[in-house]
Amino acid sequence: MDTESVQRVQSKIAEEARKRFGDAVQDVRVLQYGDDPVIEPGELLVRLIIPAAEGSEAREHAVHAFDDQHNTAIREFRRELSLHLPEAGKLEFRASGDTGDGPALFLGGRRQGDVAAGDLTPVMARLGPVDLETLDALITAGIASSRAEAVRWTLARIRERPAYAQLRERAREIDRLKNEF
Repeated sequence: MDTESVQRVQSKIAEEARKRFGDAVQDVRVLQYGDDPVIEPGELLVRLIIPAAEGSEAREHAVHAFDDQHNTAIREFRRELSLHLPEAGKLEFRASGDTGDGPALFLGGRRQGDVAAGDLTPVMARLGPVDLETLDALITAGIASSRAEAVRWTLARIRERPAYAQLRERAREIDRLKNEF
C-alpha cells in the first residue's frame, strides 16, 4: 500500500476510533509489512495509542484499565475493522511512551483458510531475520498465506522425505532402549 493510501486509511480509522473511544485513544497508526517484524506480507497492523503516565507500571495499568472500560467497544471495533479492512490482520492497543516491550492489548485476526483452531496447538518461536525472510518469501510466492501456514507447509515437506520416516523409526528404537533401562 502506498504512503497516501496508508494515510487515508489511518485517517478513517482514527475518526472511527474517536467515535468509539473518545479521548481514550491518543493516536492511531497503520503499519504495514516492513514497519514491524510481526506484520506479514500483505497484512496491516492497526496500532492505537492510549494515554498513560510515565513508567512501566503506569503503562501496564493504563492498558488494563482501557481493556476493562472498553472491552465491548474493542470487540465491536475489531469486528468492523475486519469487515471493512480485511488486510488489517492485527489490532493492537499500546500505552503512550511504550517502546514495544511493555504490555499491549493485542487482537490478532484469523485468516480464511486457516485450520480450525481446535485442531492446532499454538507454538511460539523466536525467529531471526533470515528465517522471517524465508517464511515471507513463501507468502510472497503464494505458497502460504501466513507465517503460521508457511511453517506448517515446511513441516509437511519434511514429513514427505524418506529420511523423516527413518528418523521416526530411530526415535522409537531409542525410546524402546530407554524403557529397557
